[in-house]
Amino acid sequence: RHQHYVGESRHIAVAKLAWPLPPTLDDDGALTRLLFPTEEHPIRSRPEPDWGAIHRELRRPHVTKLLVWQEYREREPDGFQYSQFCARYATWARSLPITLRQTHRAGAKGFVDFSGDGHAIVDPATGESTTAVLFVLVLGASNFTYVEPVLRQDLATWIACHVNAFAYFGGVPAALVPDNTKTGVTRPNYYDPDLNPTYAELAEHYGTAILPARPYKPRDKAKVEQGVLLAERWILAVLRDRVFTSLADLSDAIVPLRERLNDRLLRRLGQSRRALFEAVERAALRPLPTDAYVFAVWARPKVSIDYHVAFQDHYYSVPYRLRGEVLDLRATMTTVELFHDGRRVASHIRSHARHQPTTEPAHMPAAHRAHLEWTPSRLITWGATVGPATAALCAAIMEQRPHPEQGYRACLGIMRLTKQYPVARLER
Repeated sequence: RHQHYVGESRHIAVAKLAWPLPPTLDDDGALTRLLFPTEEHPIRSRPEPDWGAIHRELRRPHVTKLLVWQEYREREPDGFQYSQFCARYATWARSLPITLRQTHRAGAKGFVDFSGDGHAIVDPATGESTTAVLFVLVLGASNFTYVEPVLRQDLATWIACHVNAFAYFGGVPAALVPDNTKTGVTRPNYYDPDLNPTYAELAEHYGTAILPARPYKPRDKAKVEQGVLLAERWILAVLRDRVFTSLADLSDAIVPLRERLNDRLLRRLGQSRRALFEAVERAALRPLPTDAYVFAVWARPKVSIDYHVAFQDHYYSVPYRLRGEVLDLRATMTTVELFHDGRRVASHIRSHARHQPTTEPAHMPAAHRAHLEWTPSRLITWGATVGPATAALCAAIMEQRPHPEQGYRACLGIMRLTKQYPVARLER
């Protein structure tokens, strides 16, 4: 009987009961459930944390479970011990969508992909239909989402969408996680993927890193998979019955739907994507550079024997000593730059004249440069410095030839006579 009494006393103490009993404890089993709790009806005597707020705090840089537990105990001295705190948080987190289970640090990653489905754009003149898909970039901690419709998935579009997304966020995440699309990743590899040089240059310009998702590992980019799904549901599905005749019209229609998506309340977290972004992620993003990235394409041409390289049916000169070398070529809409072992060796204004050369005289050998510097007018002008008869002879020599350049050597031979004879004698 003593043991039975001690056991009941312990249950009463844990349940924090006192006499007289409160009127809420009737005879329908409430008192029994309180004294002898089960898994279905545990004792709720300790203050339960706001797990949604805890989850949001854990996304902030350098915040750990130990830190938020300590802050919780400061507010609630009778709260859970650390082990119970972690176990209950894990139980709560299991009810989150799969894309939210990972704890993403604010500003750490952005996830990138194109949507599988799109919206038709109809040419009013021909009636032809083209499908515009969605470019989606989702920030890891806040799920803040950038969406833009595109007609192509080429490199220029891929880069332009990244630049627009960074401007929309007002900053850059520390790393980007794209799919292994050929646009951004030239050779997928588990350990060391090869990036497109333009995409790598974009990352360097914005001070971020490219971490492609592992091949056949969709959970590496579960954030953007879910983001694409939501964009298709809340944007494409809403616009399904509308007819668009231009990409600009579709873009204008998507903007308010994108903002509405970011303003929707995340049920389990109790905040919208925008509120989370403003609270925990905006300040953690890396600042934008002074100038936006200028799109450029890269190539690796070989220098021909005439010390020119070919790029899109035009020829650009490099220093003649580099004949036979393979160089790195970077071309923007206005310039063409050539690099050898990482050092720039030539720069030209970009030309679209087909099968024509752009030649910098400083790149030529001395003999070639001297040959091109002589023109009929220059030779005749030189002859006039000796005398009118010498100038007339030079003019006559070039007039007698089918092409003036055929008379250059004869005129240059006359010039050399000034090294052997006085000018007056040469003129006579």
